[in-house]
Amino acid sequence: MLLRHLRYLLAVADHGSFTRAAEALHVSQPTLSQQIRQLEETLGVSLFDRTSRTVKPTDAGLAYIESARRVLVELEAGKRALHDVKDLSRGSLRLAMTPTFMAYLVGPLVRDYVAKFPNIHLQIFELSMDDIEAGLLDDSLDIAIAFTPVRSPDIECVPAFVETLGVMVGRSHPLYERQNPLSPKEVAQLEFALLTPGFITRSSIDGYFRQQNITPNVAIEVNSVSTLLEVIRHAPMATILPEPIATAERALRKIPLQGEAPNRGAALLRRKNNYHSAASVAFMDLVLGAAAVESANSQSSTD
Repeated sequence: MLLRHLRYLLAVADHGSFTRAAEALHVSQPTLSQQIRQLEETLGVSLFDRTSRTVKPTDAGLAYIESARRVLVELEAGKRALHDVKDLSRGSLRLAMTPTFMAYLVGPLVRDYVAKFPNIHLQIFELSMDDIEAGLLDDSLDIAIAFTPVRSPDIECVPAFVETLGVMVGRSHPLYERQNPLSPKEVAQLEFALLTPGFITRSSIDGYFRQQNITPNVAIEVNSVSTLLEVIRHAPMATILPEPIATAERALRKIPLQGEAPNRGAALLRRKNNYHSAASVAFMDLVLGAAAVESANSQSSTD
């Protein structure tokens, strides 16, 4: 059995068709069918049910396909380990973040990382939590910044910092110059533009509303952070997003809240028991170091 057999096997499983798999692999269909037959003869089992219009794995095929995926992931990790350069004179980093982190965190982190390691090739992806977990598990991502907890026991979460959410408005809002904290009753009277319920940030916001017994007036729901910011900048509405997003450069102003503002834990995510490149370890050290400095500054300002 060769590595080629495993790649062919997964192509047929993913495409559900020998024809489409052959096209994706740039081989002829007879060649692909022959290779799968060889693999089945070697294993002594049928891996696919060929009696229906769609080629489906048998029970034995499903079990073997799952193992084959793990094997290929480990082999790719091994290949990257061979090419890793410990002094970071070259290398690559595949980084993912959830959308709200992209709005304020990716810029400073990339600036600092590139300044220290200019020869590392960066690939940056804005992804949902589900896609981040999938990418870490199939080894298409090295590391991510996202929220805890995660569903998969095969993903390691390293706590990084606590993200606080806040009410913010644009210059056209009548409360733009407001200095005093908003009471829950005043929050309930605001007209909101919020992220759609599919965002984890929205789940935290809704949890805050429930905790404060607020029935929010949600006039607009948006499925993009950048679009939401444009709405807030130009319409007299409020939103709730991570506090660092509210800056003068964005023409947004944070309005303080009475009591404890909603917050959630942010973590560095990576696959457990996997090879971690020097580039990804350096990125983790950078994030944790920046978080420690921020925490120390916050503590000193309250003393």
